Amino acid sequence: MNQTKYIFVTGGVTSSLGKGIIAASLAKLLQARGYRTTIQKFDPYINVDPGTLNPYEHGECYVTDDGAETDLDLGHYERFLNVPTSQANNVTTGRVYLSVIEKERRGEFLGKTVQVVPHITNEIKERMQLLGNSGNFDIVITEIGGTVGDIESLPYIESVRQLVWELGENNGLVIHLTLVPYLAAAGELKTKPTQHSVKTLMESGIKADILVCRTEHELSDELRQKLALFCNVKREAVIQSIDASTIYEVPNLMLEEGLDIVALKKLALPEKSIPDLKQWNTFLHRLKNPKHSVNIGLVGKYVELQDSYKSILEAFIHAGAANETKVNVVSVHSEYLDASNVAEKLKDLDGILVAPGFGGRGIEGKIETVRYARENNVPFLGICLGMQMAVIEYSRNVLGLKDANSTEMNEGTSNAVIDLMEEQKTITDKGGTMRLGAWKCDIKEKTLAHKIYGQTSILERHRHRYEFNGDYLEALENAGLKASGVNPDTGLVEIVELEKHPFFIGVQYHPEYKSTVANPHPLFVSFVDATVKAKKK
Repeated sequence: MNQTKYIFVTGGVTSSLGKGIIAASLAKLLQARGYRTTIQKFDPYINVDPGTLNPYEHGECYVTDDGAETDLDLGHYERFLNVPTSQANNVTTGRVYLSVIEKERRGEFLGKTVQVVPHITNEIKERMQLLGNSGNFDIVITEIGGTVGDIESLPYIESVRQLVWELGENNGLVIHLTLVPYLAAAGELKTKPTQHSVKTLMESGIKADILVCRTEHELSDELRQKLALFCNVKREAVIQSIDASTIYEVPNLMLEEGLDIVALKKLALPEKSIPDLKQWNTFLHRLKNPKHSVNIGLVGKYVELQDSYKSILEAFIHAGAANETKVNVVSVHSEYLDASNVAEKLKDLDGILVAPGFGGRGIEGKIETVRYARENNVPFLGICLGMQMAVIEYSRNVLGLKDANSTEMNEGTSNAVIDLMEEQKTITDKGGTMRLGAWKCDIKEKTLAHKIYGQTSILERHRHRYEFNGDYLEALENAGLKASGVNPDTGLVEIVELEKHPFFIGVQYHPEYKSTVANPHPLFVSFVDATVKAKKK
């Protein structure tokens, strides 16, 4: 293939229809047919990246190997395709405008009046083609965030219109994802919202080539014909996306609907082979037919919104399937845990994960949780802040440093076992200034970490500002809390563990970001295995 082909995914009627899942499912099918495929997300908000957004606002912030703080949809892309994403895979309005304003300040527009068209749209088009121009991909799928008709999305829609026209026949196509609601009172599905949404898209100069219709009920032939006629698409291009029990079923549902074949035909590409989904379907079979069941507590302070810990929840699905185990994740709000109720609230759990987070809210509850897991031999995994809580708990209750804390929570503590990195102390900007992206970790042999990974050197993704204070390393190790993983360049502790415990490990990085269907993360796989064994005892 000489020219990269482009697929644009827009959404209508309502947000949260699952554009990311449809994009990832189509990409999976195209990849399974032998095409080199990637996905990118364009978000219409003015934040430069999601790094400064509250998880309640936007769900989790996903981090790539190259240290980009991105939208959580990139997690879906990686989990489905098993291909790393990068800074280029997520672009926001804030980043686009920042770049254009910086160019204007440098005088790159030769005194021209800087406008949305052409300057902003040119910047967007340039970024839309960045991955395609790399020569690494045959097909680039671009998801446009938001809903057609939103003021914020207009520059992106206009950029798509221009780009489809510039690319020429058979080099670009538009998939429009809409909702076909079921009205219980009338007892029927309604196509009018979809018709209006397609009309709005056409008013912007874009004709949808494929309609993907989210629905709770099967679309009849008559309904599909009606949608095709009034939305100006071919009958085979009306694709049903019915509710599924798991997002991992969607590629098979899209295969049945022929979404990949319709797309390839429109792009004038050969179908090649039948999609090879053998590994995918083995995973699905194990997921749907578990032999065991465990309850694992997810202790955090954003538990009201499931998307806040999206990658962790998905990593448990991957690890559960690998262990043929149904993992029931029990959300526990750390703010409402204390010494008097922790045993009662956690007593039915087979394992406990203390989640990442920022700020002081709910911290004491997390520390009490670690203590409960340590003293009662409950399998424990601490991630990022969760690992730091394990260090604080051990320092307080085993070393006897009663005021041990992190300077993030208490700047005046006399025992800052967790402290701000030296290079962080002068930083005032919040966005993109943490320790981000993939960092090396050397693992000591004959440790739990070494047994889990089976190797002595790993790369894991980070997103944090505070670190284990090395001044306390010797005392903690002498007391039994071992540092089994260390960054070779900085000497910073990455992994801590307890030897005389069924499973007790804390990691400074975020293993959940690297868990995929094809490669479940070994930490999660081992953790789930430990909970199964603990339950059998």
